[in-house]
Amino acid sequence: MKAIVVVDKNWGIGKKNDLLFSLPADMKHFRETTAGKVVVMGSNTLLSFPGGKPLKNRTNIVLWPDGDDRDDCKIVHTLPDLFSEISKYSDEDVYVIGGAMLYKTLLPYCQEVIVTKVDADGGAEVFYENLDQLKDWSCDFVGESIETNGYWIRFCLYKNLNVKRFTE
Repeated sequence: MKAIVVVDKNWGIGKKNDLLFSLPADMKHFRETTAGKVVVMGSNTLLSFPGGKPLKNRTNIVLWPDGDDRDDCKIVHTLPDLFSEISKYSDEDVYVIGGAMLYKTLLPYCQEVIVTKVDADGGAEVFYENLDQLKDWSCDFVGESIETNGYWIRFCLYKNLNVKRFTE
C-alpha cells in the first residue's frame, strides 16, 4: 500500500476540510498515478469532493464508522473491515489519499509515500507526519522543482524501511 499527499513546507496538508493550494500539475500527477487503482479515504475526504461523490475511474474505499452503504463506493465501518477490504487488492494498486487521521493510522502499513512538496506555507490546520524526522523512512527520490499556478513544487518518493502488516 502507498499513500499520496501534498504538503507545504511545514508538512501541512489541509485547512477547513480543503486543500491548501490549487496545483494543476499535482492534480494531473494524482490523476495519472491513481487512475484505475484503489483509493482509500476517510469520510471527510469523500465529503470534500464535488457533490460528495467518489473519484471516477478508481475503486473508492471509505472508512466511515456510521456511514450508510452506497452503490458508488465501498463503505467500511471499522479498521479491521478496512484491512480486510484492502487485502483483496495488490499492494501496488492501493493508495491512501486522506484525511489526516487516516493518513496517520495507515502510515506504518504503507510501503511508500508519494509526496508533493510545495515551497510555501499554506497556513494549515492539519499536518502530515514529517517523514524526514521518522527513523523508518527514507527519501529515495526528489524530482526537479517545477512551477504550477504560482507555486514551486517537487515530487518526492519516501520508502518505509519497516512496513507493518495488517495482522500485527
